[in-house]
Amino acid sequence: MNWKTFLALLARDAHVARRNVVQLILQTFLQPMLFVFIFGRVMVRSGYMADSYKSLLLPGIMGISMIFTGVWAVAMPLIGEFQFTHEIEDRLLAPIQNSWLAIEKVLFGATQAVVAGLAVIPAAWLLLRPVELNLRSPLMFIAVTVLVAFLSACGGLALGCSVSQTHIGLMFSMVLTPMIFFGCAYYPWSALASFPILQKAVLVNPLVYASEGFRGALVPQFPHLPLIAVFLGLLVFDSLFLVLGLRQFRRKAVT
Repeated sequence: MNWKTFLALLARDAHVARRNVVQLILQTFLQPMLFVFIFGRVMVRSGYMADSYKSLLLPGIMGISMIFTGVWAVAMPLIGEFQFTHEIEDRLLAPIQNSWLAIEKVLFGATQAVVAGLAVIPAAWLLLRPVELNLRSPLMFIAVTVLVAFLSACGGLALGCSVSQTHIGLMFSMVLTPMIFFGCAYYPWSALASFPILQKAVLVNPLVYASEGFRGALVPQFPHLPLIAVFLGLLVFDSLFLVLGLRQFRRKAVT
């Protein structure tokens, strides 16, 4: 592989991101911070939620922020470049295999997702303090963060190469919105024990493993999925979305 070309593509995407930094910050942090403020600040201070709910909520907000950021950072540019601006055609002429163009998109999207996820911690601390975090294993937290970042970026690749411009709204309403509500972001997976069929059904939702993984890494005092199940689920979905995304990207690149 031509590493100079690969790094040049990354540098170009970074330059575009710097030019649109205000828009990037708003689309990345506004929605998670609104959720944090309403559920973690308003509901707790009003007495509708227990004070400990703030610590339970934070890992889920991190998962949502990273998933949305990675999907948005990869899927939306791909939809635009393939179907509107056709800018992708210039990149396809670069001296590099088509698959590496897709991997560059994934790597850049995963980087943005990591930044978005880590930024939630100090922002939530300002809004929700005190928050009882218990980071017992930094390596475990790093591993979950990396896997969730690639999950979001690979998911964005698969969606961006599979959804047409006329179905963008449908993608958010039929795919991403159900992911949030059934992704164990606002409640632990064990809270669905009274709904055994639903509890098993939500395991097909990759956000469950992101939320439960961060919960196990940051607030292990709360119920969460076994971390081996979390890592296995994240690895399976990462691989599935990457394979599907690369196949769809190559198919679109030759048509």
